[in-house]
Amino acid sequence: MGGLAGQRASMRRVVVASAAGTAFEWYDFFIFGALAPVIAKVFFAGLTETAGFVAALGLFAAGFAFRPLGAILFGSMGDRLGRKGAFLITVSLMGGATFAIGLLPTHAQAGAIAPALLILMRIFQGMALGGEYGGAAIYVAEHSPSDRRGFSTSWIQASAAFGLIAALVVVLATRTSIGEEAFTAWGWRVPFLVSAGLLAISIWMRMKLTESPTFEKMREEGEISRAPLAEAFGRWSNMRLVLLAFFGVMCAQGAVWYCYFFYIQVFLEKSLQVAPATVNIVVMAMTLASAPCYVLFGWLSDRIGRKPVMLGGMLLGLVAFFPAFHALAGFVNPALVEAQRRTPVVVAADPATCSVQFDPVGAAKFSSACDIAKGVLATGGIPYRSADLPAGTATEVRIGEARLRPADGTGLGADALKTLKTEQTAAIRKALADGGYPLKADPARMNLPGIAAILLLFVVAATALYGPMAAMLVELFPARVRYTAMSLPYHVGTGWVGGFLPVTAFAIVAMTGDLYAGLWYPVIFTAISLLTMMFLVPETKGRPLDA
Repeated sequence: MGGLAGQRASMRRVVVASAAGTAFEWYDFFIFGALAPVIAKVFFAGLTETAGFVAALGLFAAGFAFRPLGAILFGSMGDRLGRKGAFLITVSLMGGATFAIGLLPTHAQAGAIAPALLILMRIFQGMALGGEYGGAAIYVAEHSPSDRRGFSTSWIQASAAFGLIAALVVVLATRTSIGEEAFTAWGWRVPFLVSAGLLAISIWMRMKLTESPTFEKMREEGEISRAPLAEAFGRWSNMRLVLLAFFGVMCAQGAVWYCYFFYIQVFLEKSLQVAPATVNIVVMAMTLASAPCYVLFGWLSDRIGRKPVMLGGMLLGLVAFFPAFHALAGFVNPALVEAQRRTPVVVAADPATCSVQFDPVGAAKFSSACDIAKGVLATGGIPYRSADLPAGTATEVRIGEARLRPADGTGLGADALKTLKTEQTAAIRKALADGGYPLKADPARMNLPGIAAILLLFVVAATALYGPMAAMLVELFPARVRYTAMSLPYHVGTGWVGGFLPVTAFAIVAMTGDLYAGLWYPVIFTAISLLTMMFLVPETKGRPLDA
């Protein structure tokens, strides 16, 4: 009996230390997403409001872009030298880069050097997270009994929720305690600097762990791979599993999870004009609700299998994208939806005078009448439709029966163009207000039960897919190359499919004027995984991990 109790206590230590370290890494990573609007003002002050926000989202995505590189680097290290050492290094790298962001100069202080340093720190963060998840999930799974593997590894999945909760709590507490003006001036640094204490705790907890029993057994038997990269990706038997993991699991995970937990923030704040503090509270509530759901669905996958639970999450997420976001808009900002139906906005222009409505590098001036009009509408979250006019015809903004003809700023100097844009913005916004378009979402008109129901649906879809996922991925790959082979598809899916979702979806909205057009991005990737998993991915529940 004492032996069983000791094993359970040891398993708890493994889960707590692994999940706590992973939660800290997610905290570091998520701070940036929560602060994207502030980052845009502080580090991209030279761009327009829309371009600066898209640049901040692009930089958020840049951290994800380097996660596959970290997966290869630390995955190979974990397969050759051990699971524990690899994810001890990753947590240190992540913590150091995050703390450094809190010390960086702003654009006003250092000009272009500031965003360049920020990009470098984001690269370090992305590489660190690329090695973290696989190591933690594998370490826990290789310690866990086979009939509790889904439950045990689901705590690693839940650590993402804990990290996001911590990030939002620190951001919200700092924001409300010092005020928005001080927060934009210097308070944004606090959440990054706080990470130093969390880093020390995480390192201390992980230093107390021993190596995974599966890796120790391979080391004793001389079965450790000498070239895990070549073995994982150079042998078709392993490469086939990598492709199945990416197309059958990770495309949907990146699309569903990052749409419902990250793009939802962009949609609420930029498209529906909800106050940033309210958005933080909404996402925090979603995240709190999600934490036990990861564990529930991980436990359920130990009973009925990984595939049925994950397929259920994919299917629910897929069918919910468009109707749920439409319903959410009506519940959150009914005045905007009513105005859109009653007083549709049309930008009629010579298409040759209209540009793509975002510019992350700040190279475009957006000086034509068409560009100025669409820029005002995109920044204000106002849905609009484009109409083509004959070449040479003046641009016209139609707001119901009202007709505005914005002045063209082509050829003007920087100061004159800025003045013109300010004047045109005021004129268009006045016409919008006269047409019944709200400047902000009215909290008094929000349908709170309806909002809660939609967000709960999002949570169930995302957690049913994500909860059993660690166990399935660990079970899918052979022990010799597990860290390397599992980490790459995971981080290509979350890093490239998921990480680029907010910036791509918002860009599509800005270009088309359709608040919902960006949802085609997650719909396509989720459908790919649903079909691939249904017909090609095997059930893995209960597989031995020492093979």
